[in-house]
Amino acid sequence: MRVEQASMAVGLEPPDAASLRPVAGCELGWAMAGIRKQGRKDLVLIRLAEGSSVAGVFTRNRFCAAPVQICRSHLRSGQPIRAVLVNSGCANAGTGAQGLADARRACKAAAQLLGCELLQVLPLSTGVIMEPLPVQAIVDALPQAVTRLDRSGWLNAAESMMTTDTVPKAISRRCQLDGVPIAVTGIAKGAGMIRPNMATLLAFLATDAAVAPAVLEALTKRVADVSFNRITVDGDTSTNDSFLVAATGCTTAAPIADAEDPRLAQLESTIAEVAGELAMAIVRDGEGASKFIRIVVEQARSQSEASAVAYAVAHSPLVKTAMFASDPNLGRILSAVGASDVDDLDPSTVQLYLNEVWVARDGARHPQYREEDAQRAMSGSEILVRIVLGRGSASASVWTCDLSLGYVSINADYRS
Repeated sequence: MRVEQASMAVGLEPPDAASLRPVAGCELGWAMAGIRKQGRKDLVLIRLAEGSSVAGVFTRNRFCAAPVQICRSHLRSGQPIRAVLVNSGCANAGTGAQGLADARRACKAAAQLLGCELLQVLPLSTGVIMEPLPVQAIVDALPQAVTRLDRSGWLNAAESMMTTDTVPKAISRRCQLDGVPIAVTGIAKGAGMIRPNMATLLAFLATDAAVAPAVLEALTKRVADVSFNRITVDGDTSTNDSFLVAATGCTTAAPIADAEDPRLAQLESTIAEVAGELAMAIVRDGEGASKFIRIVVEQARSQSEASAVAYAVAHSPLVKTAMFASDPNLGRILSAVGASDVDDLDPSTVQLYLNEVWVARDGARHPQYREEDAQRAMSGSEILVRIVLGRGSASASVWTCDLSLGYVSINADYRS
């Protein structure tokens, strides 16, 4: 029996186009190239103002896709980036030398239309792995995207990036620098093959603030660590993960030229807020997801230790399927904690909470614990798993979702 994916993500509504603030110096256009299916938006072209700074964080999968390789190369070239070209429907991964040539051809076609150089275009792709990129279809559709370039094109761009996503993901926030309003708007896609160290996600954020390239590069890495590197849906790290941040400098606020600028913290906080909300939206829209789960580990000796424990729980299929069934078989959580990379963990210091329910005290079932309380906590669509190790003062959080019958069905039928 085929199980259909839920029609709506967990606690996530489609974005309102009117809430997405334009970013001066950033225009977005879209097209229907027919890359995988006809009659759907599947191509995005983003044009950036001259003088923009751009930084990126990419997958750590060694089998990284052709567009990831080219993005890294173009960013290292030192050429100022003027455009980002995004396609859905084909990952252009596992395609060898031909995949690299196809990605470059698409970038060259975009560069010619925009009047810039090949090295100034960054390609992003998402979709089926080991399928050749239909580059001619992209080249033919690019003029459509150019004619639609608009500062208000964020929602159409978010829709064009979707694969198994059920909801487009786009968020805007604003801060002030020198009393000048600064916009930060971002879009993302991702629903499956999601694991920390980036995932099968594409994310693009832009701000009209002016930020020096080296400062933006360091900021982007820090933001990734507190957002997109804090999520996991199924524990699989993809070949195409890409997170780009662009600072167009199209504002009257003075540029942030170095890491000591006191205004950097405010801008970084706003960018991190947008990235964090997009990351959580990806988890809420996890393939087949019915529960949004936040795992918090406290009183660890180090943040890396806390993260290791949180990921061990978040990646456990037994924990995730129990969450889907609202089955308080919570020994599975303790088992996952014990199987994490904390060799000298003392179980007698561990406390486990499910929402406000104190499940395990000092490594054993709490004397007042009642299964019906835990089941009530698990029956909701949002669950907090809190693990206290009693070893130190460090903490870490991970956002994940349950593992459902719908996940199996979606991935079994993905290419059909």
